[in-house]
Amino acid sequence: MDLTIGPNQFFWPAETVRDFYARMAQAPAARVVLGELICSKRLPFWENEIPIAIEALQAAGKQVALSTLALITLKRERKLTAELIELGLPVEINDLSALQLLPEGREFWAGPLVNVYNTGTVQFLARRGATRICLPPELPLESVAVLAQAGRDCGVAVEVWGHGRLPLAVSGRCYHARLHDRAKDSCQFVCGEDPDGRDVETLDGEPFLAVNGIQTLSQSTATAAWHIEALREAGVSSLRLSPQSRDFPEVVAGYAALVAGQTTPTALAETLRDSAPLGRLSNGFLTGPCGADFSETAAG
Repeated sequence: MDLTIGPNQFFWPAETVRDFYARMAQAPAARVVLGELICSKRLPFWENEIPIAIEALQAAGKQVALSTLALITLKRERKLTAELIELGLPVEINDLSALQLLPEGREFWAGPLVNVYNTGTVQFLARRGATRICLPPELPLESVAVLAQAGRDCGVAVEVWGHGRLPLAVSGRCYHARLHDRAKDSCQFVCGEDPDGRDVETLDGEPFLAVNGIQTLSQSTATAAWHIEALREAGVSSLRLSPQSRDFPEVVAGYAALVAGQTTPTALAETLRDSAPLGRLSNGFLTGPCGADFSETAAG
């Protein structure tokens, strides 16, 4: 089992992006997915950092893939996706409509926003050219094991969400703009004020979710730290770590040590809580019906 660093879900300044990927080049992860996942309007502010990041990551021996948008709706977004595919790097599909732009037989990765819930979908994606699939984060361990076996049968590497605020939904509407009484087309990029998403509460003031532009996220930070051995035994090839603004190099190093058997989840927990937005962890989807639940009991 190794580590994959997923695409940054948030809107950070270009200089922050540059520093982040320079650090990721030295991080103990096998591969990195980068690119704009949430909103194409953000891309012009930091797209010049992408070639620099690719060069640094590849020089450090990492495999690099480029992510599509989670929701491709506009003509210019279809054009951006087509240009992405032409760059020659592996492409991670997070909107299945991108498949129509992908030449038949071209290898690709499937990201966690693609609904891979059964073996038939794994087989279809494998036939279409998928070589790596990151499963949706809401699947329980029993389902992960079935899909990981299907992946092995098809020669497809299977990843599981290992760390980060969970991507729950995307919408045509921009929640971030709405929270600030702005229209989507005149949002003034207010999402950039919240580098890990904007926390939202219920009408009763209870912690609930987080929003990131058009995306809904979990308010807690999900972690698979207590389920490494169960996932390894299920045949999972990699953990997906999703970027966050605080202490992410230390988080990656901690998971690398955990996968290598050099530390324990309990020892890693302090780093995870200190760096997570609001300090809240969760792992309920892996073991039960409620994703916001958290237990320090190992599964397996």
